[in-house]
Amino acid sequence: PELGRRFAERKRCADPECSMLMCRGKAMRDFKGPDCRFVNFKKGEAVYVYYKLIGKSTELWAGSVGSDFGYFPKDLLEVNHNYSNEELELPTDVSILFFF
Repeated sequence: PELGRRFAERKRCADPECSMLMCRGKAMRDFKGPDCRFVNFKKGEAVYVYYKLIGKSTELWAGSVGSDFGYFPKDLLEVNHNYSNEELELPTDVSILFFF
């Protein structure tokens, strides 16, 4: 994807704040992102999804692995549990990742 300030104009979330988990899955292979906006994981690790980008970058979801949060390619996740069947479509913000 184009590495601009935002990967997409809109996202799908389980709640208006995008703080509720949408689903959980297992990493199907190792992933190391191109920069700090991405979350890295190893094959077999649990990945928790908080929102899904829609529009021009539909291949990216955002979630956590342990205490790390970031984007990852959705094709690398085998979803094995859905927490919510409801999906709200919301605009993305310029700064959608929080750093602690």
